[in-house]
Amino acid sequence: MTRWLTADEQVAWRHFLRSTVLLTQRLDEGLERRNDLTGTDYEILVILSETPDHRLRMSDLADQVLVSRSRLTYRIDQLVRRGFVERQTCESDGRGLHASLTDAGLAAIRAAAPGHVDDVRRHLIDHIDPSLLPAFTELFRRVEQSIGDSQQVG
Repeated sequence: MTRWLTADEQVAWRHFLRSTVLLTQRLDEGLERRNDLTGTDYEILVILSETPDHRLRMSDLADQVLVSRSRLTYRIDQLVRRGFVERQTCESDGRGLHASLTDAGLAAIRAAAPGHVDDVRRHLIDHIDPSLLPAFTELFRRVEQSIGDSQQVG
């Protein structure tokens, strides 16, 4: 039997849905306007910038980036064309590929980060009472874990 949402739950759900879509749009618009990067490009560059040697096996990168593998391949192709990323053959097996951040890619992420963080702060973080931040974090950690667990099963 379906557990329908109460009126209060419905209001909360709709505010969540609209705000997450609008937030993602605003963050993407800022990255595009200031840095000619998509949100996915930024995410890829951040992940690579935080890894040892600024490189990661493509399959591991795909597990971390929140897009399909085909979309990741397309975005990597675009970043390679711009000189931000290089593909390198894995030394260990010769079959796999690494995505490696170039100096230009590192410069791009360093240039984009301040404006992006300002946007994240202005559109989200500054609206969260600091005393509620731990609860906010725990809530979305639980949601992420629940969705991640259900994806692994199915």
